[in-house]
Amino acid sequence: MKTGAEPKKVAILAALLVTGAAVLYFNVFAGDSEPKGPAAVAVTTPAPAAYVAPRATAASADRRRSAKSNIVSEFKPRVGVEPGAEKPDPATIDPTLRLDLLAKLQNVEPPPAMRNIFQYGAAPPPPAAAVKPVELPKNPPTIAINHAPPTPPGPPPPPPAPTAPPMTFKYYGYKISKSDGRKEAFLLDGDDIIIAGENDSVKRGRYKVVRIGVNSITIEDTQFKSTQTLQLQEDAVV
Repeated sequence: MKTGAEPKKVAILAALLVTGAAVLYFNVFAGDSEPKGPAAVAVTTPAPAAYVAPRATAASADRRRSAKSNIVSEFKPRVGVEPGAEKPDPATIDPTLRLDLLAKLQNVEPPPAMRNIFQYGAAPPPPAAAVKPVELPKNPPTIAINHAPPTPPGPPPPPPAPTAPPMTFKYYGYKISKSDGRKEAFLLDGDDIIIAGENDSVKRGRYKVVRIGVNSITIEDTQFKSTQTLQLQEDAVV
């Protein structure tokens, strides 16, 4: 057994114990009794200055209103139950579709100017406002009406042109001359028998024979400048 080395180990062990005791003292006991150094001194952090909003401009006000309107118009459905509320038991929910309730809802008449959600198409126009009839006075004032003076009658129209009277001749035959081939017609005027050829005048020049045909004769009325055609009448002479 070596006894020379034991004091050296004891010395080293004692030094370690002293060093540990010093570290423990400074870290635990000295922190409560000694005044705190700069690092341990409680530093009061100044409170941040109150935020002063910048002066609102028209553009920023419009943006805020637009953001608010978007937030209000956005639809967010609720999922689940509210915090603290009791969650319903799925076994107690009746999944049966109540057709009777839907039928009752469909039979509800919508108020005027509204649309029925069960019918497609545009909503009917609202009923027109009743028009109040205009009340006329019992004794309306007399309104004088100035009539235009009557138009004077114009000149009378000219009398109609005289027309030629119908001819009284009856054409009942003709003959042809063998010497020169000239035609002569036989006309009956009442009880008078007239024999005349083409271009001959009869009854004092009033009438003129224009053409003699086999079945008809054309005679001109020289007074009225008109012509008439008479047909052959074989039974004119009895």
